[in-house]
Amino acid sequence: MENRLDALKIALGNEIREHKFYLEQARRTASPVGKLMFEQIAGEEMEHYQRLQELQDVWAKEQKWPPTVPLSVGETKVSRVLQDAAKEAKNAMPPDADDLEAVRTAIVFEAKGVELYGKLRDSMKDPKEKAFFALLADIEREHYTSLKDTEQYIIDPASWFREKDRGSLDGA
Repeated sequence: MENRLDALKIALGNEIREHKFYLEQARRTASPVGKLMFEQIAGEEMEHYQRLQELQDVWAKEQKWPPTVPLSVGETKVSRVLQDAAKEAKNAMPPDADDLEAVRTAIVFEAKGVELYGKLRDSMKDPKEKAFFALLADIEREHYTSLKDTEQYIIDPASWFREKDRGSLDGA
């Protein structure tokens, strides 16, 4: 994609769609684990959207990478949120079939995000642009991995807890 504004518009659309989806799922679910996880990802997607919007605004005016937009976004905390919430909610309302369907939909979103940002990274010539889109691809990949972990938790919580608590059971 040669036109940076088009690339940024596509990325902005992706991030806002994901943000809205995760907020909707956080409102819908009765599971405390699902609620916290969906809220966390929604917040992270909004941060991505805001950074991309800053980039788009500068590109529209100056046709160059803005010196003031940092080459970073907050690290994803989804995996930690899932683990902490699941341990606290062992006796709470478990995720249901709608939660599983939402997680599987989100897995597809995140896989597409990884692909999109990878293509954008590869199409950029400026090292700062490459680094920024590589960072977004990496964070989307972390979301994907965390959602796969969540899928495992919903399908088989006992196995999930055994696997996550393994470190405390091995005597280390």
